[in-house]
Amino acid sequence: MHSLVELNAVELASAIRSRNVSCLEVMGAYLAHIDRLNPQVNALVAMRDHGILLDEASALDRSLDKGQAPGLLYGLPQAPKDILPVAGMVTTKGSPIFKDTVPNEDAISFARMRDAGALFIGRSNSPEFGLGGHTYNPVYGITRNAFRPQLSAGGSSGGAGSAVALHLLPMADGSDMMGSLRTPAAFNNVFGLRTTPGLVPHGAAIQNAHPEFSVSGPMARNIPDLSLLLSVMAGKNILQEGQPQPLTLATYQQELQQDFSQTRIGWLGDLGGHLPMEQGVIPLCEAALTHFTALGAKTEALTPDFDFNALWRAWIDLRSLTVATANKDLYDNPATRALLKPEAVWEIERGLGLDKASIDKARQTQQAWKETVQTLFTTYDYLILPSAQVFPFAAETHWPDRIGNQSMDTYHRWMQAVIPATMAGLPTLAAPAGFSPEGYPMGIQIMAAPWRESALLRLGHAYDQASGYARIASPLLA
Repeated sequence: MHSLVELNAVELASAIRSRNVSCLEVMGAYLAHIDRLNPQVNALVAMRDHGILLDEASALDRSLDKGQAPGLLYGLPQAPKDILPVAGMVTTKGSPIFKDTVPNEDAISFARMRDAGALFIGRSNSPEFGLGGHTYNPVYGITRNAFRPQLSAGGSSGGAGSAVALHLLPMADGSDMMGSLRTPAAFNNVFGLRTTPGLVPHGAAIQNAHPEFSVSGPMARNIPDLSLLLSVMAGKNILQEGQPQPLTLATYQQELQQDFSQTRIGWLGDLGGHLPMEQGVIPLCEAALTHFTALGAKTEALTPDFDFNALWRAWIDLRSLTVATANKDLYDNPATRALLKPEAVWEIERGLGLDKASIDKARQTQQAWKETVQTLFTTYDYLILPSAQVFPFAAETHWPDRIGNQSMDTYHRWMQAVIPATMAGLPTLAAPAGFSPEGYPMGIQIMAAPWRESALLRLGHAYDQASGYARIASPLLA
């Protein structure tokens, strides 16, 4: 790798601000690295013309020469996830219906990234409408795992996860409804943060920017970089009061320090046997827990007293209702319905078929789960689950239809582990947890009470320093 591509995002941003490196040099290094590795994984799609990007980087350098104050992401290459709109760039949502759609406005979080000086070089790949935990679509094809290209990169932010792990981007945005930031983080050995709903606007206009389940958040190789992008996306410094500030890496690391000797962590495991797990996942995650013990935290195994089958039923009803509401027009039109993948049609038809009693029952179950979680947080500071129930699987597989001897009855049943956080609206940090004997990555989900992102980042940083998992690089980078 070129030395500039090796730098972390905070280090790279600091080097640009101090004029130790030019935006043009940064862009040139990244484009060369992308040309070499992206064809192996297909993480970045709809790449913009290299010459135009180099000209835009040079223009940023000239602005610095004239005394312009650089934003926090000044000169950093970014590739917004291909789900939300970007002005002047194709936004396909992974669907042939939108393969030629070029919006004229940015999603709010993308506008904030652009205003902070980021240069948009292309898009990160996503499955159709972000549905499914594996990134493939008929427009751009399959995105592959950063460590084992024959395997899945996860989804739906699979392009972002693979790109960050391979240093194709310094960090990246993603979104998460049903583990879309968490599964790719686990599969690619990086960090992904599902944010509290409402912290980061998730849409192109304020009125639709705060949906209940789907949220925007960052992915990165370390917590300072994650904090940097999150502060820009949220429009405020997550670690301090007030607006984003030009912090150095040393300052970030100082802000992230905390004593965890009084911290209590609840380990949820497989939810008392409710979650089927591929062999090796639980022992690997339990080994990762020892790093919290080394920090002085107390970790206890627990199984919440709750009907998790009822929670699953409530979730798939509310999810189908959400998907149907957003895509009914596409379903009603025979021409566009024919272009929808079967899983999307299934979701929409389920959602349209729900009656008021079913929806009310799902809401009641969700509220009961929220109350259960609130009670747990009176005893525990954090709750932890595996990020995924399976290790990365063959990239040509649509989705795992079996875990062990248990068959999966829906295309997303293999991702039940992400439901507790989504249904309770919890900020959740997906963190690396090591590798299987075959070298397949896995991760853990660290959940905190709503709006406790800063506390979550501090624990994640300490865990990262103690474990070292995230500093294990892909063989493709050798």
